Amino acid sequence: MTQISERTVLFADLRGSTSLFETLGNAEATSVVTHCVSALGRAVTGHQGVVIKTLGDGLMALFDRPLHAVQAASQMHDLLDSMVLRGQERGASAGLRGLRLQVALARGEIVEMSGDAFGDAVNVAARLLDHAGDNETLITVEVLLGLPLDQRTRYRSLDRLVLRGRAEPVQVHVLGGRRGSDQVVTQFGDMAPPVNEPDGLRLVWQENERLFASQQLPLVVGRSPQASFCVDDTRVSRSHCRLDWHGGSFQLTDLSYNGSYVRFADGEIVSLRRGSCTLHGSGTIGLGGSPNDPGSACVSFEVLRFGRDLVPPNADWLPTQA
Repeated sequence: MTQISERTVLFADLRGSTSLFETLGNAEATSVVTHCVSALGRAVTGHQGVVIKTLGDGLMALFDRPLHAVQAASQMHDLLDSMVLRGQERGASAGLRGLRLQVALARGEIVEMSGDAFGDAVNVAARLLDHAGDNETLITVEVLLGLPLDQRTRYRSLDRLVLRGRAEPVQVHVLGGRRGSDQVVTQFGDMAPPVNEPDGLRLVWQENERLFASQQLPLVVGRSPQASFCVDDTRVSRSHCRLDWHGGSFQLTDLSYNGSYVRFADGEIVSLRRGSCTLHGSGTIGLGGSPNDPGSACVSFEVLRFGRDLVPPNADWLPTQA
């Protein structure tokens, strides 16, 4: 029977499960992943949702109400945190301790048929996972508007993101604060946002130079032609990292399998594996390898401050293409 309805679609994906098979072996790793996905499924049914299908190390679910969907997502994070904590206390392997969760939600008209679901909201939620960092929950504006006012304040806007295979950008919001790592790091450790906010960010890769203002963020750096800043190199993921404007500063969040590396002007290198880092001054971003590796694809960055009374050297500087 075919049913058409307005639903909230949730995709959840365990990050780091592949390394479990290397460290634990196939049998034990399969048991751990199955146990984790089953726990995520219980969070769905516990908030009036329906698991449509499991996807190896993740799942897809449907909800009638956006509030129930975001509550389920929150419980999923709590459940995984609890399992990882118990594993640490019992001396579990590094693979288990490294498990992370990405959740993405979208809302719209979907078609349910033969135990599966189809539609633009399904595609959007699935593609949003490419843009989610570790332990992050991303939601579309349609989901946000379906939440009570007191719940909406927990989310901050990532503005409009271009998703793979979709021409029209999507308005996306992220649950405020990175779970387990709420403070964004720099090479000096935790730092408060700068008093004088920067005016822009310059990115340079080979002959490609572009300038971005805070209003143009977030943007995705990656190999995909649809990325805001395209780095066409086979070592770079399609959506390799995300640049956000948050708390008066530019922040880089790694979204890749191979990691991102930020080398600041003093030579200090910050290694990011699905983590975040505040950009300041100038330096180099290594995509998939350290900037010290000659074979790495590297993007130069510079945080720009023109001064209170100064005008940018070019009136139409946002953005430019060399």
